[in-house]
Amino acid sequence: MCDYSLHHVASRPAAVGDTLVTTRFVNTPTGGFAARDNANVAVCLRPGTELAFEHDVECEPALGILPSRKIGQRLARFRQINVEQACVHHDALEFPDGKIVLVTRLREGQQATVLQMPAAARGEPVAVAASGGSEPAFETALERLLSRVG
Repeated sequence: MCDYSLHHVASRPAAVGDTLVTTRFVNTPTGGFAARDNANVAVCLRPGTELAFEHDVECEPALGILPSRKIGQRLARFRQINVEQACVHHDALEFPDGKIVLVTRLREGQQATVLQMPAAARGEPVAVAASGGSEPAFETALERLLSRVG
């Protein structure tokens, strides 16, 4: 899903193994995810999608003169918040320590890999892990990713 303010931006759904980068889209104040090789197309995540960031996640400062705020986490699960309110940002990341951060608050240029998609609803196609088989354990997917990075 892409936030309400990105509906006029070209978009595509995320896939397991995608390398995404946090970005600000042209003609909108909203930040989101784009493919590393195509910054003009928003990559939309479904709630429950799990991401691994290349480095600890950083947020833009509340006031433009302060330094960015580090979350101290590299793993996150995409979710939506405040869905009952129509004209507010909904796209957020939830971290293992329980912190929730709006995607639009993320510092630009951070890279993340889609580790796992949520289970498909009845009638939807099932996402398959990049290895070709289904890997339900988040820890197994994380270990596989970290072995490639390290």
